[in-house]
Amino acid sequence: MFHHVTVLQHEAVEALNVQEDGIYVDATLGGGGHSELIAQRLGSEGRLFAFDQDEEALQATQERLQKYADRITYIHANFRRLQEELATFGVNKIDGILFDLGVSSPQLDDAERGFSYQKDAPLDMRMDRTQPLSAKGLVNTWPEQELASIIWRYGEERFSKRIAHAICQARAEAPIETTLQLAELVKNAIPAATRRTGGHPAKRTFQAIRIAVNDELGAFTEAVQAGVQLLNLHGRIAVITFHSLEDRICKEIYQEAAKGCECPPAFPVCVCGRQPSVKIITRKPILPTDEEVATNRRAHSAKLRVAEKILE
Repeated sequence: MFHHVTVLQHEAVEALNVQEDGIYVDATLGGGGHSELIAQRLGSEGRLFAFDQDEEALQATQERLQKYADRITYIHANFRRLQEELATFGVNKIDGILFDLGVSSPQLDDAERGFSYQKDAPLDMRMDRTQPLSAKGLVNTWPEQELASIIWRYGEERFSKRIAHAICQARAEAPIETTLQLAELVKNAIPAATRRTGGHPAKRTFQAIRIAVNDELGAFTEAVQAGVQLLNLHGRIAVITFHSLEDRICKEIYQEAAKGCECPPAFPVCVCGRQPSVKIITRKPILPTDEEVATNRRAHSAKLRVAEKILE
């Protein structure tokens, strides 16, 4: 059964300021926690488009939210295809969009999906299992320098070069096939003193490989920029991130869209004509409560940022 505990569920949906006849997008359907709350607020003229690249999540959540079938359209696609997928339904403007970048608990917990460094399984890590690149392909074919680069950039792992070197030495003997094989390689590449602190030694490397396999940051950047463009006047975008790389991207996109005149201070009047297209609602991100963190450990690093369209 596909069961996922939604983080910042009520805060994110409240931030969207849902209108009953509006058009909304849940860019990350997952277990459907946010979609259910949005659908509850929609009237007969309202519509929710729910995206997920994981077919299992789509099928399970579609069954669970059957009573809202008249107001939800499900789309099996990566959210980087937001504009083109919505265009097939004749939609080029929306009243709100929500992103929840947490990996769904069922994906992490299902050993077969190959995300876990604690359960043995074939190396996979694909959110969309129809895509060609898997973790096994990446780990066994990418050049050492490129491996080191992604482990450092996406995992912020200071022993990235040692880990990449260990991976390349091992795969020269035989392909790296499973999650525990990789986890053991990573563990042995990290100095013993470091291994004894800070959680599982393979955590950062597995995160980095997952992000690279699914091009998560590239897709997210494109999708948030597209989401801002799609918004109607007073429409809102709400983004829940779980690590600093995602949060930085979100913050920078909002700040860029919120910029006004860029003329030098010495100019008596504005000649650039630039006006802000959004207003940032959350100068500081909304964080989960202590109670939510106590009941759902995956919520501890969540941050919610919201912006509103003020210029079409």
